[in-house]
Amino acid sequence: MWMYLGLLAALFLGLHNLCKKHAVQGNEVFPVLLGTISAGFLVLLPLYVGSLWQPDAMKEMQLFVENIAWQTHGFIFIKSAIMASSWVLAYQALKHLPITIVTPIRSAGPFFTFLGAIFIYQEKPNFWQWIGFFLIIFSVMLYSRIGKKEGINFKRNKWIFAIIGATFLGASSGLYDKFLIQSLTLNPQTLQFWFCFYTVLILLVILSITWFPKAEKRKAFKWRWSIPLVGILLQIADYFYFRALQDPEALIMLLSAIKRSQIIIAVVIGGLIFKEQNKRKKLIPLAGILIGVFLILYTK
Repeated sequence: MWMYLGLLAALFLGLHNLCKKHAVQGNEVFPVLLGTISAGFLVLLPLYVGSLWQPDAMKEMQLFVENIAWQTHGFIFIKSAIMASSWVLAYQALKHLPITIVTPIRSAGPFFTFLGAIFIYQEKPNFWQWIGFFLIIFSVMLYSRIGKKEGINFKRNKWIFAIIGATFLGASSGLYDKFLIQSLTLNPQTLQFWFCFYTVLILLVILSITWFPKAEKRKAFKWRWSIPLVGILLQIADYFYFRALQDPEALIMLLSAIKRSQIIIAVVIGGLIFKEQNKRKKLIPLAGILIGVFLILYTK
């Protein structure tokens, strides 16, 4: 069941990425990011209020936001800091790079998660899962060659380094999620609510320095319907992902790989919507990534 929950998370993440590309195109990145996280927080706020006033009803619906210790708040704040840094880098890269380049690089996330799962959680992949793992990495390298044809030099373009940094931080957060969900036994909505709360605070501090004081940047910001939709889709995806992680048998390395199936939406549908180049050539490494994900998921 946790694998199917992971696939649902991937579906909503793919839609989230399409909306995110629309939200940041020609727009100020930081206020877009604040808008998306704030929208997600507002979606979760009724769960928190309901848990205060009608705890029994919320528990029955499995949407109860628990009271947690201050130490646990500290652990969640660390996750917020990691993901805020990852999103700042990712949104900047997405603004300057094609979605059909950004999303496959993000697909290398299982590389870092795979290693962390082995050394931190002692998860043990089999031979075919190793093959699938390296197939994903090789396919991402193929994308770099295609990217050069679009005028993107992977060694000199700073936005490439930004998306690689975002991918590493995102993978670190994924490993940390297993600790928060399984070791601290947090339920999904409790983690999501306080994570959004602290992330909004962090982004407000960043914007108070980089955006609010600068009138020209405030005027350059364009409100779009896709901004709140990004945050809502992300919270739906995270809910399914955290529900999957609640299963003691769930392997973080496999969940991370399953989530990368979102690239089908980003590369195929996103390439058509945003009219990006070399869509057919990108289908070859896309197939490599999908085969790699299949080998990781369905070989024993």
